[in-house]
Amino acid sequence: MQNARSTSDAPGFLGLGGLRLTRRGRVVIMALVLLVLVGAGLIGQRAVAEAPGAGVEVRIHTVAPGETMWQYAQSVRDAGEDLRDVVAELRDLNGLATAELEAGQVVLLPQD
Repeated sequence: MQNARSTSDAPGFLGLGGLRLTRRGRVVIMALVLLVLVGAGLIGQRAVAEAPGAGVEVRIHTVAPGETMWQYAQSVRDAGEDLRDVVAELRDLNGLATAELEAGQVVLLPQD
């Protein structure tokens, strides 16, 4: 009967056998768990941070020959607002990849 294993020698969870954590080991494990939870919370918070903005009232405009997105941006921008930002907003509003327009194209412009 000397070959029989005692319960303390059994492999246990993850095959770690009779592994026992010291106080310092438990503190390290708890710190790692806390770090993972905080990281997951921050990532989740970032995903919700950008809520959709308020809707914008728009008007429909047909592009005339020679008109540019930059001219439209100049006419609708607020004082002190960067013209490049306004052009980017107009492109987003109209789902355009570039600021190039063609005569006869229909675009949405913010209401004055």
